[in-house]
Amino acid sequence: MNLPNKLTIFRVILIPFFLAALMLPIIPAGKWIAGGIFILASLTDLFDGKLARKYNMVTDFGKFMDPLADKLLVCSAMIALIEMNRIPAWVVIVIIAREFIISGFRLVASDQGTVIAASYWGKVKTTFQMLMVILLITDLSADIPSASGIIILTEQILIYSSLLLTVISLVDYLVKNRGVLSEQKKDGDQI
Repeated sequence: MNLPNKLTIFRVILIPFFLAALMLPIIPAGKWIAGGIFILASLTDLFDGKLARKYNMVTDFGKFMDPLADKLLVCSAMIALIEMNRIPAWVVIVIIAREFIISGFRLVASDQGTVIAASYWGKVKTTFQMLMVILLITDLSADIPSASGIIILTEQILIYSSLLLTVISLVDYLVKNRGVLSEQKKDGDQI
């Protein structure tokens, strides 16, 4: 297993530690520890892709597992943030629904021998979601009351930008890979 794939696996391993720090009230400064773990996990996403492309270590495992690791990290964080009343549940439902649709789409493509890598819009969406989660985890408006208005506004902008980018990236994937959706028999006849 190459280094980029190890970084992807490491990102998945960090998720339970992140959730424990965020959700267990017995952990002092839990939101800051959770924020640090989330940032570390997010940075592995940045580095694994750059390393894989720069040193020609792109693998089918990485193409499949990297976006899945991102989804696990971001979706687990957003579900925890619902519990903490930091993000509306309906926003998270839309975002997670997109992730299920794309995952199912990738499985269909995989059955056809096609690997669908992350797209530009998918990467931008993930970046916005990660920034949103970091800001929501740290809850800076509680620690800096004098700037709470601008912090809350920034949080809202990131939430709805993430939502919009989620929809845009879904449409982009479906349009670019619409051939995957046409079911065909092995002899080429349409079903």
